[in-house]
Amino acid sequence: MKEQLKIDFEKIQKVSSFSSKDIETKKFYLDKFIKNGFPNRKLENWKFLDLEQIINKNINELSFYNDYSTTNKIDTSIFIGGLEHNKIIFINGRIEKIDFSYEDKNQIEIFDDFKIDYKFDNNNSLIDLNNAFSNKYFKILIKKGYTIKKPLIIYHLTNEKMKSKNINLRLDFELEQNSSLKLIDFFSDISDTNFMNILYNFDLKKDSILKNYKIDKSFNKNIKYSYNNINQEKNSISETFIFSASSDYFKNEINCNLKGEYSSAFVNGIFSLKDNKQHEIRTSINHLVENTKSYQLIKSVLGKNSKAVYQGRIYVDSIAQKTDGYQLSKAILLDETSEFNAKPELEIYADDVKCSHGSASGSLNENSIFYLMSRGLNYKESKELLINGFLLDVVEKITDSEIRNLIKNMIGLTEWI
Repeated sequence: MKEQLKIDFEKIQKVSSFSSKDIETKKFYLDKFIKNGFPNRKLENWKFLDLEQIINKNINELSFYNDYSTTNKIDTSIFIGGLEHNKIIFINGRIEKIDFSYEDKNQIEIFDDFKIDYKFDNNNSLIDLNNAFSNKYFKILIKKGYTIKKPLIIYHLTNEKMKSKNINLRLDFELEQNSSLKLIDFFSDISDTNFMNILYNFDLKKDSILKNYKIDKSFNKNIKYSYNNINQEKNSISETFIFSASSDYFKNEINCNLKGEYSSAFVNGIFSLKDNKQHEIRTSINHLVENTKSYQLIKSVLGKNSKAVYQGRIYVDSIAQKTDGYQLSKAILLDETSEFNAKPELEIYADDVKCSHGSASGSLNENSIFYLMSRGLNYKESKELLINGFLLDVVEKITDSEIRNLIKNMIGLTEWI
């Protein structure tokens, strides 16, 4: 792999428009990645799912170079219906379209030549890989006081041309004071056995609001990693919802830095897995000043041979008095071969705080199933009702009613009345 990395990096140098300084920086991160490689279970944050082993087992001769010179045809049939929205379309890692047709163009700026902040997590080799091989960077700026009129959907698409490829994407967002953004990440794959590595950086200024929804619903054999770095100033709010179901492997990481008083972060997620799927959500919510709040709720329904992991960390700095931090994970295991691992963490250095964590897992309650069957439902309907009720609690945390109803329909949740 070491030689392949060097060969592919030389190819990128020949076709890219990066400055010599950028190339030098990218070479630095390439060398870091070559030294450390893909993360494995020797690292504490990867002890449950070994990415190095998963890639070696599922992808032969992974290639890190992609030819972005050829445009891809956009299949409009994959667009989400029933919701007017703005679009950014990635196909095979190439950005094909940016469309903010519902918005005031004077209130949004898009940059492709801004100065990159490479430093997020010095101990994360996948960020090193992204820094080394991302082909193009975009930054989207929402101006002061502007509320996006329609949600922005980022379509992450692949087609049959992709095989044994590594795709690295990087997007930056800045929400100026009192602005807001609704963002949906939608994953749809035709290709198989690729590794997608996505890095988002969000800067939320005073009184700004970010709502980010991640939907992985198209069954495929790809391996995905997504890292959100969120910096929040005073009175800002971030709301993240993750539906994790369809890729063979998907790890979502949320690193949130609450840097301003009265800032708050909400992370809610659902695992709905079967057929050897392995998915993970790892969060690190850092309370760095007084009067900040975080809330995390993760629920899982796990079928045959599936595995889900939730690692949730709440860090409270010594000056972060009046912190309110909460996290809870629950799992329903539908088969004796399914597995759920939880690792909740509280790291607290202040004394006037309210923090709690909890985790529980088990099978469906047979008494509840029997009761529902006595009321006229069959066995399958009874199970579906219990599972829907279990997961609906998470979806109801979505504060935007239009997107909440859309996601209910997309993931097949129904309210039994």
